[in-house]
Amino acid sequence: MEKVGDLFKSSDWRKEKHVPVIECLDEVDSEEIFTIKVSLGKEIVHPNTTEHHIRWIQVFFKPNGEEFSYQVGNFEFTAHGESTKGANTGPVYTNPSVTTELKINISGTLYAMAYCNIHGLWENAKPIKVK
Repeated sequence: MEKVGDLFKSSDWRKEKHVPVIECLDEVDSEEIFTIKVSLGKEIVHPNTTEHHIRWIQVFFKPNGEEFSYQVGNFEFTAHGESTKGANTGPVYTNPSVTTELKINISGTLYAMAYCNIHGLWENAKPIKVK
C-alpha cells in the first residue's frame, strides 16, 4: 500500500520551481528567536494563476534524537486571480512565500512542504544547529 510520504517529490530548488526554499540561519543560540522564510520559485518563477498555483506551505521542526516533529505553521494562499468575470481577471494574486519567527532549544531539522494544484506535493529540509 502506498503511503502519503511516497507522494512527496523533492529536487534541487535551483532547477525545480515547486520545491520549497528554506532560508534561515544555519546555527542559532538556544532560545534565540530567529526568522525563517519559505518560498517557491526563487530561481524559476512558479506561475500564480487560477489554473496553476501553490495552495499551501506547511513547516515542521523535528528535534534531533526525538521521534516526533512539531508543526511550526500552516500557511494557505487563496487568491489566484479568480473573479466573477472569469479566470485570471481578479484583482489579487497571492505569492507563495511566508516569513515567520521561532525559537528552538535543541538542534534539529526544519521541513517545508508545499502543494501545487497541478503538480502535487513537494518537500525540502534544512538542518539547524543550536550553539
